[in-house]
Amino acid sequence: MSTPSNTSQTLAFIGGGNMASAIIGGLIKQGTPANRILVVEPFEEARQRLQAQFGVRILAVADATLAEAGLVIWAVKPQTFKEAAQQTRSFCAHALHLSVAAGIRSDSIANWLGTERVVRAMPNTPALVGLGQTGLFARAAVTAADKAWIEQVVATTGALLWVKDEPLLDAVTAISGSGPAYVFFFIEAMVEAGVKMGLTAEQATQLAIGTFEGASQLAKTASEPPSVLRERVTSKGGTTYAAITSMQNAHLGQLFETALKAAEIRAHELGDEFGA
Repeated sequence: MSTPSNTSQTLAFIGGGNMASAIIGGLIKQGTPANRILVVEPFEEARQRLQAQFGVRILAVADATLAEAGLVIWAVKPQTFKEAAQQTRSFCAHALHLSVAAGIRSDSIANWLGTERVVRAMPNTPALVGLGQTGLFARAAVTAADKAWIEQVVATTGALLWVKDEPLLDAVTAISGSGPAYVFFFIEAMVEAGVKMGLTAEQATQLAIGTFEGASQLAKTASEPPSVLRERVTSKGGTTYAAITSMQNAHLGQLFETALKAAEIRAHELGDEFGA
């Protein structure tokens, strides 16, 4: 069954947390009517927030209303996915399914839902401000039209890319999925260092965040790779050279690679733990 991007199709979300809210907000901003969006959310406070913020239709528990959905977006925690799938399967096995749950492999999702039309996504939190990065993997039964619809939905939160091999989503998780936390970690460290050097917290915060923002934009628009951009501002004997040399002597690059590998391994472990 092919699923075009059809204005009459209902989009259902299982879970109404931050990532679901980011996608819903993007969809509505781009013209999707709120009454085309259905959210299954067990927590009353979250239901009230979604209703007030977006005016979408809300269910406390899955029911036959889900049969309307052409696309179901799974925005649940990995440890609750299987139970939620069991409660929902009978209503939406006909639909295309998009999972944004970390680690849960498409084999498990397909088995739990009784369909092969499954796409896995690894988004990140900048999706909340429309600057997300999302990696996608589609099972063989997913059609070109299905993928086009998924792209249309995910593009409301930022950029996307497809990977051919599902294990690569663990690498996506390590780099971009968990990546915003690394940036925040470095910003924290820069602010703390700035304060110790005599700046106010406000000054150090402005400088640190602004530097990440500006450098990221420069890296995005420049024709040269980041290594060349770094070398251009690292004059031998200068201040940047002193800082970079200190980092290299501390083997910061190797430590960072080890950290990302730990994230990749943990992403794989989540599939083992919660995907049975």
